[in-house]
Amino acid sequence: MKAIVVMFDSLNRKWLEPYGGEAGVPTPNFARLARHSATMMNSYVCSMPCMPARRDLLTGRPGFLHRGWGPMEPFDDAFPEILREAGVHSHLVTDHYHYFEEGGQNYHTKFSTWDFLRGQEGDPWKPRLDNGFTLPATTNRHSPERIRQDFVNRQQDTHCQTRTFDAGIEFISQHHSTDNWMLQLEVFDPHEPFFATEEWRKQFSPDYDGPVTDWPTYGKLTDMGERAKLLPQWRREYAALLSMCDHSLGRVLDLMDEHNLWQDTMLIVGTDHGFFLGEHGFVAKNLGPLWDEVAHTPLFIWDPRSEVQGGQRNSLVQIIDWGPTLLDFFGCEPTKDMTGHSLRGVIAADTPMRDAALFGYTNHYLNVTDGRYVYMRANDPAYTGPLWDYTLDPANMNARWPLEKLQAGEPVGPLSFSKGVPVMRYPTKALHEITAPLGSLLYDLQNDPAQETPLDDSAVVERLTAQAKAIMVVINAPHEQYARVGW
Repeated sequence: MKAIVVMFDSLNRKWLEPYGGEAGVPTPNFARLARHSATMMNSYVCSMPCMPARRDLLTGRPGFLHRGWGPMEPFDDAFPEILREAGVHSHLVTDHYHYFEEGGQNYHTKFSTWDFLRGQEGDPWKPRLDNGFTLPATTNRHSPERIRQDFVNRQQDTHCQTRTFDAGIEFISQHHSTDNWMLQLEVFDPHEPFFATEEWRKQFSPDYDGPVTDWPTYGKLTDMGERAKLLPQWRREYAALLSMCDHSLGRVLDLMDEHNLWQDTMLIVGTDHGFFLGEHGFVAKNLGPLWDEVAHTPLFIWDPRSEVQGGQRNSLVQIIDWGPTLLDFFGCEPTKDMTGHSLRGVIAADTPMRDAALFGYTNHYLNVTDGRYVYMRANDPAYTGPLWDYTLDPANMNARWPLEKLQAGEPVGPLSFSKGVPVMRYPTKALHEITAPLGSLLYDLQNDPAQETPLDDSAVVERLTAQAKAIMVVINAPHEQYARVGW
């Protein structure tokens, strides 16, 4: 038995043909994949954004109610390690450079082997200290050092996405006739900046000759002033990169066909989250509610045991289910701390395994869905009590926490999933400035799939609240996580 996981970053499901293709961008290989797999129609994020989602992927449980972005904890279960102990070799191929920063430093070590392809975004890779390198004209707005590094990285002969898929395809080509391996082939694309090769850019911007405009600003369009006029070009640049991703996916599908890997190889293709490109008046992520363009994700799974091809599945699934699904495929049991489920029954017969799904950013909206309704619970502005990050490895994205935060930490007893090990907790805050303007929101996806008109239905809110609380009990959410949303 073998398994391949192809993971993209910031993939908006509504742009893909199997999910409606509302932007009109051809994605023939995603359509081809849907014809050969089970398409999950109710796949949702869990912890947001990038590295919190990956911790959920590896551990099979939500982490956002205990801590935000950061490394794997010493007590975390990781499905690649469980596979390794069972004699299954796991290999990670990725250009997702957050794996190699302070806040993601020990994810890749859970795999048997790994390959890191350098150069995405502002990855501190190729040095150019001379004055002979000239920045192109650009509207991209970040620190000058980060912008410069990004353009230095772009000077390589082969695009980073292509090199990453090359490495994954090399692994498959070398090992297709062997057994007991799992490949996670993961690319940063189509995450911003939307840097695609000219071959793809010219298909969507044939007449554009202005400055480089492929790194959108995060936030509300109404707060961007003149920059809001860049939205159409941002969308064209995303379309070009999405088409490039579709082409790369096709290379993997070609290998599946060439070596008849459909016979004994599980294939999972998905993403960590989506991306706003003007929907609801927002761009990117983090700074608004988790409407469907970010939270409702594409997911395709081929399981050779069930041989389900071309079917749609409506059961609720999340990224915390990927690990248990892979463990089940290789005959391994999940640990007691994993709250995700194997999707074998969903794939075979659309057998539900949960009534509701909880998701969100740390101390942001607390979101719950039952597949029809989505309830986004805002922070209670009247709550002034403490909030905490629980961890034994205090780091964020690309830096250790500041000394003053570390000095304010205090030890607490073991968490239900920390294997009897006490942890430290450090003060943090609720994101009132994000949740306060719109307040709590309820949507009926059946009658309002675009989430344009919030619903007022106290009975639905009461039911979803009860479901959210039940999940919070299972994952041992801290008591202050109830209090911050007024529960």
